[in-house]
Parts: sequence; structure tokens; C-alpha cells
Amino acid sequence: MRAEDRTTEEGLPFRDLNGNGVMDPYEDPRLGTEERVDDLLSRLSIEEKAGLLFHTVIEIGEGGELREEPGAISKSPTSQVVRQKHLTHFNVHGMRTAREGAHWNNRLQELAAGTSHGIPVTISTDPRHAFVENSGVAFAAGPFSQWPEPLGLAALDDVDQVRRFARIAGREYRAVGIRMALHPQVDLPTEARWGRQAQTLGYDADRVTAMTGAYLEGFQGAELGPESVACITKHFPGGGPQLDGEDAHFPYGREQVYPGGRFEEHLRPFVEAIRRDTAGIMPYYGMPVGLVRRGQPIEEVGFSYSRQIVTELLREELGYDGVVLSDWELINDNHVGDQVLPARAWGVEDLTPRERMLRLLDAGVDQFGGEECVELLLELVAEGAVAEERIDRSARRILRVKFRLGLFDDPYVDEDEAERIVGAAEFRAEGERAQAASVTVLQNRDRTLPMFEGARPKVYAEGVAAEALAAYADSASAPEDADIALVRIGAPFEPRDDLFLEAWFHQGSLDFPPGLVARLRRIAAHCPLVIVVNLDRPAILTPFVPFAAAIAVEFGSSDAAVLAALSGRIPPRGVLPVDIPRSMDAVRAAFADVPDGTEDPVFRRGTGLTIDGPRAQ
Repeated sequence: MRAEDRTTEEGLPFRDLNGNGVMDPYEDPRLGTEERVDDLLSRLSIEEKAGLLFHTVIEIGEGGELREEPGAISKSPTSQVVRQKHLTHFNVHGMRTAREGAHWNNRLQELAAGTSHGIPVTISTDPRHAFVENSGVAFAAGPFSQWPEPLGLAALDDVDQVRRFARIAGREYRAVGIRMALHPQVDLPTEARWGRQAQTLGYDADRVTAMTGAYLEGFQGAELGPESVACITKHFPGGGPQLDGEDAHFPYGREQVYPGGRFEEHLRPFVEAIRRDTAGIMPYYGMPVGLVRRGQPIEEVGFSYSRQIVTELLREELGYDGVVLSDWELINDNHVGDQVLPARAWGVEDLTPRERMLRLLDAGVDQFGGEECVELLLELVAEGAVAEERIDRSARRILRVKFRLGLFDDPYVDEDEAERIVGAAEFRAEGERAQAASVTVLQNRDRTLPMFEGARPKVYAEGVAAEALAAYADSASAPEDADIALVRIGAPFEPRDDLFLEAWFHQGSLDFPPGLVARLRRIAAHCPLVIVVNLDRPAILTPFVPFAAAIAVEFGSSDAAVLAALSGRIPPRGVLPVDIPRSMDAVRAAFADVPDGTEDPVFRRGTGLTIDGPRAQ
């Protein structure tokens, strides 16, 4: 029995979160959400209310214990942010094992239960079921089942599969205490160079809208409740049309443009998310440049700072009354080691942190992502610059989600059960099948695929683990000695490493270096060449078309999954969720906000061959 567990005189169990020996209305699981929120809000100090408005990064200590010193990215000891700053929302980064994650959740919830009103913690995460490892975007699966990136789910073109993935991922999240997903990412990646496409569902607005609904249904259920994972749908009003494809994490990528006039199309997945009662919405960092909507110029500031976007469009026009969580570090510069990333205060760079916070509150933001400067908000309240009623409005939305998730009634998890559920064999097998099936075959001359038919061939391979290949073929040390060659490569990008996080983002040109093209051509001169490209962004595949016997792309697949697809053991059935441009000239000439906007693509969206011939389109 935990310290806060009590029983009423009538024998009804409850959690005595404020330690007064009485079941107060907010502790009563029989009451409705609004009644419980009203009661708790009336009891909270301004310090406790203010803490609710912050959502920052947290890291797990060794063995699943609480980390009581700043981490690689987290700013403060755990006890300090929970007990002194009253924060109750944390985005968890590394998680080595399921048992460690579950143990840490229980320790964190015990710490929170010891605060004055025992408000439980909401643990959130960026996507963590695929392959990308980037602290600003997503995490590799680790102990969780591993699936293709969302762009690979889009390549499967199967709404039911998206729903099934979300149900499995949500079950694994809940097992370790993660109750909020900082996804789905439903941006339409219409600028081919944009570096965050792997986590999107492509740019066909009809399919993305359908998949958004399925994704939310899988994680949240028919309605938000104790079996749900609350979703923060992002990045409103659509982060895809970045100028020159540069990402808005960085000062050079702050501008978002709509030269084709397609702003409304980018809104469509969010309209569906609102219809499906998404628990939260996150605006993007980008600032619109030259955008005029319904005759009204839109202020050129980051979307979270824009009252026109958050209050007038999202709240009033689209009728959304859930939580608006800003993206990370909009108020203060982020210092990590000897690197710094300026606050993404695009369009309001000259404002002070105090003035930026006021702008965000006025725009309609409820929670400040990546920040823990509670003292700044309290100063604004003490000065009369922010009314307590304004704090209450956001606190109410935030508490409503906690109560609906059942966190006040039971925030703990079973550590043995977590170990059984997370990464269960059936979940891993389903993820691996999806990885293989999402492989998309774009070229297959002379029926090169399926590979490995007949006698055991000798294969010259690059980028494929020898142990994976050994299940299908013998290894050749040189192309001259091989029956066939298989080369796995990544989509090209321009390495950068000046600002914090920058090295993890793939940005810049989509052209492969000429030396690589020449080397692969030489391999193809000796034996049939199969090229497999990891497509985290569209790549200019044009140079490979004349000499490659087969070209396939994948969106997060292990060597084993790729070989299963190429052999036909798990038939590849992916179709391109985006165009593959013919040239960088075509990319530069395209309108950033227009789907299918590059002229004469070498492979069109929807292209996908079976290994026996073209799919019916």
C-alpha cells in the first residue's frame, strides 16, 4: 500500500493526495472531470498553477533512479523541478530497458505524490519506435518494437496498419508510464529538401488526413481515458513549406512560405485531429513570410507567437479548446555544454525573455515547451502583467487531460508487466514485417528481383551486415567475383555542426556526390547492381537509373527486413508517399507549399513495383 492510499469510512479506496485524511472532490474517482478540475484549481497556489504551464526535458538516472543533477540536455535535478518549481510534465529522452523506464516512472510518481496536492506527472516522448536518433526529433526504438518511420507507414498506404501500429506503440508506452505522445507529425512535406520528412505521413492531404484519424484512434481510443496515450498533434498550421527546405530549428530556416497559395491544404490534417479530439496541438517554430489569408496579412512571427494563428484560427475558427503546447525553447537560449542554440524566437528576436513569454500567453499558448523558467512567469503575475485568471485558463486545460487519463487515480505501472509487454516478440515481428513490406521497388530490370532465387549466389555487398546476408547468399570480396551486387546507402545531405542539434539534421542538397555515382557505375559494369536507399528525404536518383539493375528505397528497415523484401520472403508493397525529383534545378524551381510540385519527377508519388511487375495504381 502506497503512502497516499486511503479508504473512506464507507470503505471506498482513494488516493489522499494532499494528506488531510479526507477524500476531497478532486480525489474522488466517482466525480466528473470538470468537477474535479474545479475543486483542485480552487486549492492550488499560484506557484503550483504556474508550474503546470511548463513542459521540459527529463533524463533517467542509473538503474531507473531519479537523476539529481543536470543531464546531457535536462537542465535541473529532478527533485528541484518537481518540488520547488512544481513542474508536472516531462519529455523523457533515453530509456535503456523497459524495467528501468517503469521503475523510474514509479519513483517519479512517488516524488510527485509527496508534493502539497500530489499532482501526478505526465511523461511524454517524441517518436521512439523506428530508426532515427535525433534528440530534436525522435529516438531509435531501443527496447520498444521497431517499425519503419511514419513515412514508411505512409508507403504501405494502409490506414488500418497505421491504426494497428498506434495501438501497439501506445500499449508499449503505457507499460512504462509514458502517457503523452509528442506526435503524430502531420505536416505535409511539400518542400523536398526539408529535413523532418521521415516522421511525416507524406503529403497527399487526403491520405494524411485519413491516417491522422487512425493514428489518433490507435493511441487515444474513441475518447481520452485511462487506457489512452494523449497525443500532441504537430506542427500547426503545417511545417512542410520551409523556405529552401531549411529547418526552423535554426535561424537560417526560420521562414515558411506559400508561393503556391496552398495554406488551407496544409491545415486539413489538423482539422481531422481536432475532430478526433487530439489532446494537444503544437505550433511549429517557423514564421510565415508574405502570407495573406482571407485578405488579412499574417504577422511575420513564429506561429506560437501569433494570436492570428493560435487564437483566431485554431481556437475561434477551428473551435479547438485543448492544450496548445509550444515547441521547445521559445523564451530562452539553450546552452548545452559549449554549444548554444538561440531561442527560436523568430520574428521577435529583439524581445526579452519576459516580453516573449507575454507574447506567447497573449497568442493563446498554454504550455511552454523546453522551458522551466517558472520564476519569470511568477514575476509577471506579481507585477500584474499576467492575470491569475489567464493562468487558470491554461491550467484548466492541462489538468483536464491528466484527469481524463486517470493519472490522479493511478499513475503507477507494473515493472514485471512492462518487461513482458515492451518489445514483445509478437510486436517485434509485426514491426519487422512492416519494415520489409514498406520497402518500395522503383526499378527492376530483367527481373533482377527477387534476389537469391535458384542456386546460392555470390553477392558483393556494401552497407549490409555479413551475418544478415549469410542467411541468403555467399559473400564475394569484389564485384568481379560476384553474381550480383547489393549496396545500401543513405539519402545525401550536407553535414553541418555549428549550432546545437544541427549535426543530427539532414539538410541541404539532394544530389549524391559524383564520386559515389562513379564508383557504383563501376560496380554495375561487373555484375547486376541492386541499390537500396534509405529515404529520410527524397534523393536525386536520376544518375543511378541508367546503370542500376534494380533500385529500391526504404524508410527505416533493418538489414534483415531489406533482405526479406528483396528475396520476396516478405513481398515489398510500398508505394512512394512523395515524388522523387529529377534534378536539384527542379527542386529549386518548385513552389515550397505545393504537393507534387517538382517538374517531371524521375519517380512519381504512388510509384511502386511488386517484384513480379508494376502495381495497379
